[in-house]
Formats: sequence, structure tokens, C-alpha cells
Amino acid sequence: MSNLHSLTFFDLYEKNSLYQGDSCAIQCGTEEITYSDLFLQTTKFANGLKNLDLPAGSRIAVLCKNHPVFFHLFGAASALNLTLVLINRRLSPTEVSYIIEDTTPSLIICDKEMAKQAKTLEKTFSYLNHCFVVDGEDTHFSDLYTSTLLETPAPCRPTDPFVIIHTAAMLGKPRGAVLGQENIILANQQIIHAYGLDESKTYLNILPLFHIMGVNLGLSTLQAGGKNIIIEKFDPQKTLELIQEQKVNFFGSFPPILTNLLDAAEEGSFDLSSLEIVAGLDMPDTVKKWQGCTDSTFWTMYGQTETSGLITFSEYFTKSGSAGVISPLATIKISDDLGNLLPAGETGEIVVRGPLVFQGYWNADELNDHTFRNGWHHTGDLGMIDADGYLFFKGRKAEKELIKPGGENVFPAEVEKTILKHDAIREVCVFGVPDPKFGEGVKAICSLIPDSSLTKEDLIKFCGSLIAGYKKPRYVEFIDELPKADDGAIDRVKIKAEYS
Repeated sequence: MSNLHSLTFFDLYEKNSLYQGDSCAIQCGTEEITYSDLFLQTTKFANGLKNLDLPAGSRIAVLCKNHPVFFHLFGAASALNLTLVLINRRLSPTEVSYIIEDTTPSLIICDKEMAKQAKTLEKTFSYLNHCFVVDGEDTHFSDLYTSTLLETPAPCRPTDPFVIIHTAAMLGKPRGAVLGQENIILANQQIIHAYGLDESKTYLNILPLFHIMGVNLGLSTLQAGGKNIIIEKFDPQKTLELIQEQKVNFFGSFPPILTNLLDAAEEGSFDLSSLEIVAGLDMPDTVKKWQGCTDSTFWTMYGQTETSGLITFSEYFTKSGSAGVISPLATIKISDDLGNLLPAGETGEIVVRGPLVFQGYWNADELNDHTFRNGWHHTGDLGMIDADGYLFFKGRKAEKELIKPGGENVFPAEVEKTILKHDAIREVCVFGVPDPKFGEGVKAICSLIPDSSLTKEDLIKFCGSLIAGYKKPRYVEFIDELPKADDGAIDRVKIKAEYS
């Protein structure tokens, strides 16, 4: 296999070390890593991983809070043609175990908060041969940074699996979206173009680096030669302090981040004049208030993990209610259920084509055939493109209904499957409702088995023991019987109309 047509993150790291060598690439606490240091550390780290005899394509599970190691991993995995399985730390142990079983990684890298769970996984799955704790007290992890540099990167294709992020809970099971290096590098180029990123820009990593938007924005900044400020997890006070101290130019946001920042800003005096762009989703009133008290502009967008992140962009109020204009490297159309493309102004499924479309779901050939039918990636989202080329999001198709509390993906089928495990539940319908704090909340309408009793609080607690906290219902109602359609199936449309 030749590298003739490949451009890798390892190449970009090397190039930035040449042109931006003395500039700060990453700052975490008091630690500053220049672009020269980043390339040097990454080549040593890659050689340490190579000494573990990992064949090309081997998976590395990452169960870690925001940490510089993410950027070492992106570069080292690129150099060795390895695949990173980025796992949401908020998932339950059962959900994490499913992802491990689905991707069969050879090693797991975690932080000390997740170390006990990671070591249990290592004992449970025979193919997990190593567990490294990035902030542990022993030197087990630091020993990976050998004194010898990697001599020759492994050959790879632009479409080889580089990152797997589990996102689509089809039939109640999460599916791993596979992205190649080309997918992410090109997605970064669009962000660099849209937001005007260059070596002068500083980005604050509020969003987790296991999330596609966190990956998008962090690596876009790195690709542009800018500075990444790493914060382990979102803290409003600390965020405002860092914006002021480090002259942060932009960050990404999902509800309730802006609301929390506005509340914290009222309690102190902060200079936020360096801020230029905040990118994400939020309510119009919140965005208006944010823009009113800062010099920054809020940008909205549309995208999925399956489209390598963002594929539409615009300033929030350019065309109210829209998700922006179609990005340069994506072709977006609207399709009916028969696969016919619809004209401007009509609503149907959003379908996408181009180099940002992911490589498919891991171990899911039948699902991939369905998702990529007729030569398009079928997003499962409904939308309308107006005469000016602006995309308007119109909800989700029934088979891929999705709830997004605080920017996370929650599939009703997954929550329903969990609720039905309770002995007192007969039927359930889960859907999204407006939520003042998180933008959208999970609501469950349930009926009980005759002579059973169950409180809302106990059901929510039961769900929280099996799935991630952000997936459990925030709202629960019990009714005698769920409405049915003519075919006897639960009438989701009627339930949502009556109870949302």
C-alpha cells in the first residue's frame, strides 16, 4: 500500500513543527506545548505504541476527559494507521462494555477517574491487552514516550478507519460511525474557511474531545496553526477566566453552556472582548442576550458524526430559523421516501454526498446498504432548502427519531428498551420536548401492568442505573393505555401531539 495519495495528521504535525515550531499548540493548566514539542512527543509516543506490536487497523479505546493525550493520539494513530474508538465518559458501564465488545480494541487509554472501570474491562475482554492511565501515579503510561523517534510512518489510505464514534442507536443498539483521516482533514478545512482560522486564533476546548464537534474544532485549530486551550470539563467561572487571561477567540457551545456563562458573568467582571465566534446551538433569546453582552457572533450550523461534523454554516440571525448555507465540500439535497429529489421549499429527508460522508457504521453491512441507498447518505433528518440555499431543520424521520439534550444524542428506541426492562411497565413512548435548561428534554409516556405501582422518581432512578444520566427521562407521565394507530402500533404522532 502506497502513501502516494495520502495526507495524514502526522504530516500536518510535521509541517506545523517546521513553520510554527515555537508557537504554542496546546496549553493545559500551566503546561505549554509548542508545535515542535507536539511533533517530538507524538513521534516518541507513536514509537512506544509501535513497540506494543499493534497491527495496522488495531483499535485503541479512549475513555478520557479532555487532556493533551488526545492530540498525541490523533498524531500517533495517524502515523501507525491505527483506529481510535472515542467513548463518551458519561455512558453507563453497560453501554461502555457494548462499545468495547463491538470494536474489540487491543488497548484502552483512560484517566484516573475511569481507571477502575477500564481495568475491569481489561479483565473482562481477552483482546484488551493493555490499560494505560494518563494521569495515574505510576510511570506505566509515561513509559510509552520512548527516547527513540518513529522512523517510518505506516502506509495508509485516506479512507482507512481513523476514528470510530458510536452515535446511531438503531434497533436499540449504538452504531459506530467510522471516519477516515481525509474525512476529518477536509471537514477541518471548511471550518478554517468559515471561521477565518489561522495561527493567530485561540480556541477553548469546552466541548469534550470524544464528541465530533469537539474533534472538529480542536483539530481545525491545530490544522490552522492556532492555539488549543484545554479545560478538563466545562466550568463557567473557569471558562470566563480563561477567555480573559488567554484572549480566547472562539469556542463551541451546546445548551446550557451559554446560560451558565451568562449567569456566571453577572456575578463578576470579565473582559470578553477577545471573543469573535461562538459556534453551536441555543435558543434565540439566549443567543441575543449573549451577543448583547459580548463582542462575539454566534454561528449556527447543521451536521452529524456521519458527515464528519459540520456541513452548513451561518451567523445565527442571518436568516432566522435556518441552519445556514451548504458548506463548500458537501452536496445536500432533500429527498422523498421514494428517493426522488425535491425542489426548493419542499420538506423531505436531508441526503448528503461528497468527501465528508463517513465510511459507514462499524460491523453493520445491512445498515450501511440502507443508509447509502441511491448513492446518497440518508441522514434520517427532515429538512427544507429555500430558494437562497439555506437549510431549515424540520425534525427527524420516525425510524431515526433523535433527542438532543445539551448537544448529546439520545435515541428514543434505546430509552424505551431500557424502560421496558422494568417489571411494572407495560408500554412506553419516548420523545423529545422543549427544555428550558438543555434545549430539549427526554419525556416518557408509560402505561403500567395491571395491579403494579411505580413512581416517576423510581423509574428515572431505574433508567439511570442502566444508561447514561443524560439519556434517562427528565419527564414521566403514566396513563392507562397508550393510543394506538389502525395497525395496532403505538400512535407516536398522537402521543406527541397530546403530551409534548
